[in-house]
Amino acid sequence: MTGATTGATTAGDVLGTYLRSQATTFLRALRVHEESAAGAAGPAEGGDAARSLRGAARRIASSLTTFRAVAESSWADGLRTELVWLSSTLADEHAYAARLSRLMDALHRLSGACGAGSLTVGSARAGALLERQLTLARTRAHSATLSALGSSRFHAVADAVAVLASEVPLDPVAARGRVEDVLVPLAEVARTRLDAAVEALPPRHSPYSAQDDGAWHEVRRLLRVHRYAREALGGEVARLAAAGEALDRHRDASEAAAASATAARTPRIAPTTAYALGVLHADQRHAVEAARHSFESMVPLAPS
Repeated sequence: MTGATTGATTAGDVLGTYLRSQATTFLRALRVHEESAAGAAGPAEGGDAARSLRGAARRIASSLTTFRAVAESSWADGLRTELVWLSSTLADEHAYAARLSRLMDALHRLSGACGAGSLTVGSARAGALLERQLTLARTRAHSATLSALGSSRFHAVADAVAVLASEVPLDPVAARGRVEDVLVPLAEVARTRLDAAVEALPPRHSPYSAQDDGAWHEVRRLLRVHRYAREALGGEVARLAAAGEALDRHRDASEAAAASATAARTPRIAPTTAYALGVLHADQRHAVEAARHSFESMVPLAPS
């Protein structure tokens, strides 16, 4: 793996340093997030903290998956499961809010208007329907987040990460191995899985199909795992980050398209509303295709 940290440093040294760094980021973000919830920090700071919290949780969980053989396995499996739960729970509220904002902006753009008052009747009604559905989903996600953050389960996770910030439970044998003998081959497994998933994608420039979204989402997940593995080893990740951004756009557009299609299936909506939702769905499908082409232009993702 080009750019990896190798030499006399042991596998345990490298993995431990990375995990402790991410645990510190997690705890710092958690403090700001709690201050924001209590009104001691602004909404912008709270939003940044929530993103940092999710990012650190993902990185720790991903590293415990990729480099499981180097960690104490039962501890790694338990903490990874809890961090995946936490990251997913925290992401839902933001996702619904971002989806609504994206769809409302698209409706304004497609109708050629600069404000809600000048929207066409169909677009206005479509927007109102989407706002009701997604605001309800966001409210439920917000309640789930508050419930999670107040739970004993979350406090147990936070306590485990606090311990991780100072001490990483490692396998005593694997941790003494050289980076190039232990960590690099494990990271290459993650790369191989990503390469296989990319190869399994539909042919380039094939017609859009929502049935293919699952395969693309899996590539996004595996790309993130591969990127975090390279990051832990000190490898170059700029190209992987750019490819990840393209797949983030793909995910956002595909989920927005699904939301507009769900709204269009609402019983007894007016034909003009259904038409506006159909146009919106087609617009988001085009965004999906653009994101796919953008990602395809970056393959292969990185040198060996």
